[in-house]
Order: sequence, then C-alpha cells, then structure tokens
Amino acid sequence: MERSTPKNVDDYISWFPEETQKLLVEIRNLIKKYAPEAEETISYNIPAYKLHGILLYFAGYQKHVSIYPAPRENAIFKEELQNYKGGKGTLQFPLNKPLPHDLIQRIIVFRKEKNATSLNHSKKTKSNHKNP
Repeated sequence: MERSTPKNVDDYISWFPEETQKLLVEIRNLIKKYAPEAEETISYNIPAYKLHGILLYFAGYQKHVSIYPAPRENAIFKEELQNYKGGKGTLQFPLNKPLPHDLIQRIIVFRKEKNATSLNHSKKTKSNHKNP
C-alpha cells in the first residue's frame, strides 16, 4: 500500500501493525507527559514535536521504532546510548523489547532544556546586537 502524507500523528500511527503502534503511542505519551507544552505536528512525513525548535521526532519501521535527534555525543548519554543501534542522531528501539522509558524521558527533558538554553542565548545575542 502506498502511503500519502499523514494528516496527523494519529493517522501516522494507524499505518503500522499493532505491535509497532503500541511503541509509537508509548513514545508519544512520554513526550506529552514530559513536554506537555510541545506542539505536535507532522514534519518530513513523521511525527514531530516543537518547543523552541525541534524537540523530538519519532518514526516506525518494520523491525524498530526510532527517535531523533539522539544526544549520542553528549557525555551524559554517550555510554548508555552505545547499547542502541542508530546513526549519529538516531536511536533505534527493537519491536521485540520494552521501550526504555527512563532513557526516553531523560532525552526529552535534556532536549527541552537544550532548546530553552539555545532560545535564551539567541535572545541575548540579538539584544546585544541592537542599534542604540
């Protein structure tokens, strides 16, 4: 079946088998719990959450679900994230294992704080460059 652009996150999740849907809903619920003020949208044809920039994306695949961006280079997460497949900015969670809720929660909070810090830095930089 060829898929078009999903209308919303519910539509996107409905495209997947029940096993995958369950994990996608778990990720969605974690984002809503730990970043309730984030705006839910579709970007690049996958669910995206925006809060002072991109907070997190998630996606479903045949054998795993993924979240992006993953803070792989951050010292706080570096060792723990070595246990998961994925590229530089991606974390893959296999369908046949429970999601690491604690890890995902910490990533959400980390991204939320990072985005807020970036926003504050950007505001300070802009105010310093204003003409008198």
